[in-house]
Amino acid sequence: MASPSREAVGPAFDPALMQRAREKTWAALHGIRARMRPGISEDEAKAAAREVCRELGCERLWHPLIIRIGTNTTKTYRQRSDPNVRLGENDSYFIDLGLVFDGHEGDVGDTFVVGHAPQRQACADAARALFGEVAAAWRAQGLSGQALYAFAGERAAAMGWRLNHAIKGHRVGDFPHAIHKAGDLGDLPAPPSSGLWILEIQIAHPTEPFGAFHEDLLSA
Repeated sequence: MASPSREAVGPAFDPALMQRAREKTWAALHGIRARMRPGISEDEAKAAAREVCRELGCERLWHPLIIRIGTNTTKTYRQRSDPNVRLGENDSYFIDLGLVFDGHEGDVGDTFVVGHAPQRQACADAARALFGEVAAAWRAQGLSGQALYAFAGERAAAMGWRLNHAIKGHRVGDFPHAIHKAGDLGDLPAPPSSGLWILEIQIAHPTEPFGAFHEDLLSA
């Protein structure tokens, strides 16, 4: 198993509250999705997202709100979006939320398509399917974090997509998880425990400028 220091939690940690934070963060994501319309910019979408988070009683953000539209869906977490990008009539976007509820961290992400964009829909579907395959391999085989991302790369290539290897997953827990300095899931040499690690999957079309993102808590 992973070293105790990498999976340390605080005295207030409660697995049930972790699941509750996950569920409420998913509710926020779908509330934001309901406000997305063709023509909206990323800044306008994030303003709407802040309203949704307030309405749901989010205590704070533990990472900035991320909404990527169109060509920006190939950008990593640390890359700046190209400015002045707006959601087209036949387009895609993803939402990445890190929210705190009851002192516990939720972190979820998903990709959606508006209008008629079959390739973009296939990419979004593939990101979800790949997440499911990798999570299933973790449950069935007890793979290490390193092995999970090696498997993800192989499966993405077999499916015809390019895995973004800079995105490697991470710890969550009672806020702030960062004090435990656990590193990336993709660098973990041991099997991750249930309810403490986020599996992130980001893929892109091999030649076209769009991608997809899906993330959620690894739970047995």
